[in-house]
Amino acid sequence: MTVESVKPAAPEVPELLEPPVAGGRIPLLGHGWKLVRDPLAFMAQLRDHGDVVRLRLGPKTVYAVTAPALTGALALNPDFIIAGPLWESLEGLLGKEGVATANGSLHRRQRRIIQPAFRLDAIPAYGPIMEEEAHALTERWRTGETIDCTSESFRVAVRIAARCLLRGDFMDERAERLCVALATVFRGMYRRMVVPAGPLYRLPLPANREFNRALADLHLLVDEIVAERRESGQKPDDLLTALLEATDDNGDPIGEQEIHDQVVAILTPGSETIASTIMWLLQVLTEHPEHADKVREEVESVTGGRPVAFDDVRKLTHTNNVVVEAMRLRPAVWILTRRAVADTELGGYRIPAGADIIYSPYAIQRDARSYDRNEEFDPDRWLPERSKDVPKFAMSPFSNGNRKCPSDHFSMAQLSLVTAAVATRYRFERVSGSDDTTRVGITLRPNRLLLRPVSR
Repeated sequence: MTVESVKPAAPEVPELLEPPVAGGRIPLLGHGWKLVRDPLAFMAQLRDHGDVVRLRLGPKTVYAVTAPALTGALALNPDFIIAGPLWESLEGLLGKEGVATANGSLHRRQRRIIQPAFRLDAIPAYGPIMEEEAHALTERWRTGETIDCTSESFRVAVRIAARCLLRGDFMDERAERLCVALATVFRGMYRRMVVPAGPLYRLPLPANREFNRALADLHLLVDEIVAERRESGQKPDDLLTALLEATDDNGDPIGEQEIHDQVVAILTPGSETIASTIMWLLQVLTEHPEHADKVREEVESVTGGRPVAFDDVRKLTHTNNVVVEAMRLRPAVWILTRRAVADTELGGYRIPAGADIIYSPYAIQRDARSYDRNEEFDPDRWLPERSKDVPKFAMSPFSNGNRKCPSDHFSMAQLSLVTAAVATRYRFERVSGSDDTTRVGITLRPNRLLLRPVSR
């Protein structure tokens, strides 16, 4: 027997494990009841059971991913696509042909259409609009009057998005319609995600009728925006013009449904998440006046007392860190889902084809294994000498991979500019009846934040 005739032993392939099942299931609803009752606490404690944990939502088995590194692998692995309970619940709003919900070649084409509007060199052109809206917000407020932070935050978020990306004459009445409708729609969609009892939601119950009316109004609002542009004959250099002139892979104009779904995907989720973040920033400035004062001092040191401008934002280190820390503790998007398209593995666990996977940026960004004093509001943790200690993927406010939000720089610019403008002009006091506890839906926001601005 020669040496060559001896076959080397095949390397041992570790056997894939079945993820543990979380405790606390109840008949029919599974873990959905806990997700409804106290979803943030439920998702936060799952990591104690493992990096990947099995849940039951109604009749479905769902895999929860709890470790930062695995959420990064989930975002970067082509075996996992945009699908699952979250996206199914959102289809009534976002459709199936918008960039938020599309996959594969359709998603890549749509990204190519919208990406130019969010290039770094394109964003300064939006600066004057962002400045105008941020300062209009502060001019509208009066010392001693109560402000409803929900409607005010939606108004500024919607107006900035519409004026920058759709060049719409977006009046306050439409912003109010969007605010009210989104609150109803996102609340109903969250219920449909965690308790997938399809036939129940088709019954003519009051909550279902309210949901359907709000959803219809949102779609009508988008149709109005597109129709007004077509009738005007105008072609400003904006995202809506790009959509109306876009072609598919055959060189034909893209369909009306795709245009509609793209506008919805740009306008509604963006307005909801930015508005929710502005609400939390107003709550932060009220709860942490020492950081509000520091923002004001930083702005004045940069501007010399003139109104803060878009070009100042990149110099406002502490202000930007306040925004990032607010997004860490109170991420607007607190839960995300994916679907496995093939039998695969994640962290040594078996994930079957067709399985739905969920993970919570809220739980991951508050994990004591990733953050010192994890529950404490500490903007300085994002200083360069400290941020290097944060594990990779433990802070991903705009997601990762090919699903990373294309408007991340656009969003950060407007959030920092609004924060600088309001903190420079006012300090804030709570008003009787205000409730800044967390309202959990598809996004997180304060339940009913009422504040009284006081001139500095």
